[in-house]
Amino acid sequence: MIKTDVVIVGAGPVGLFAVHQLGIKGLKSEVIDNLDKAGGQCIELYPDKPIYDIAGIPECTGEELTKNLLEQIKPFKTNFHFNERVQEIKNDGNNWIVKTSKNKIFSSPNIIIAGGVGSFEPRKLSVKDAEKYEDKNVFYSVTDKNKFKGKNISIFGGGDSALDWALELSKTANVTLIHRREEFRGAPHTLDELKKTGKVNIKTKYQLASIEGGEKIKSINIKSDDGKETKIETDYILSFFGLIMKLGPISEWGLNMDNKTIKVNTENFETNKKGIFAIGDICTYPGKLKLILSGFHEGALASVECFKRARPNEKYRFEFTTSSKEIQARLGVKNK
Repeated sequence: MIKTDVVIVGAGPVGLFAVHQLGIKGLKSEVIDNLDKAGGQCIELYPDKPIYDIAGIPECTGEELTKNLLEQIKPFKTNFHFNERVQEIKNDGNNWIVKTSKNKIFSSPNIIIAGGVGSFEPRKLSVKDAEKYEDKNVFYSVTDKNKFKGKNISIFGGGDSALDWALELSKTANVTLIHRREEFRGAPHTLDELKKTGKVNIKTKYQLASIEGGEKIKSINIKSDDGKETKIETDYILSFFGLIMKLGPISEWGLNMDNKTIKVNTENFETNKKGIFAIGDICTYPGKLKLILSGFHEGALASVECFKRARPNEKYRFEFTTSSKEIQARLGVKNK
């Protein structure tokens, strides 16, 4: 069991800034996210699109914002638990017991839900036996590219993820890229580079028809628009059909909901459950604005109540980062 001051559900910008606000108060956080990296919507939906409404930053991309937030919380050495989803929570006196999809168990007096519009989940293959091979031979993200070295890889999709991984993995593996349309949605220069290398077998106007194998996948059959089937020897399938957003198990936690968002008070952004807070796009209250800067404010106020619950015998003292030697020490600021 992992004991911590706060469990944060969601590693988007609002969740990352909550880590900072908790960290400067001396609180330890554990962050759980269903995606394979930090950034949430900013990274998944608009990593390269400019954001114009972050205070003090005239313009930045989602990727740049995420990078800066991660740099800001580096002194706190926060543990991230990616590719995991919170499945269950239960009350244990003053603490909450949190269980993830990978059977990790956390104990904490506080849970901050910073899940954006819900958890992002990959659109999964619908053919028979795809689920059977999931996390063995069928993957929806890449966490270790060395796994595919020297293997036969079939990649499905027409966006940037499919093109980028086809190009990268073709350096060490035999790659077939399969897309249901003639045109690709990914960056044209990546597609040009793919074609230029000549290492990737590109099949357009094809879809996955079936998977063959026993304990492991041996081959797949793909079907063209005109009904023609082609067999391809395959060790691994990588599918990049985009993401869908789901509220997931959060809807079963007994929280007061309003149209897939969580009702909170505006004093500390606590829900109807003591010790469970909601910040960012997933929370709602009169006058709520779905802005990143609003989420930063919500996280700052929630962190104060988290301190009171995690340190019931200590008095909370508000301090400015500009003058507090204690906060600066936690941030690793050297005396000038």
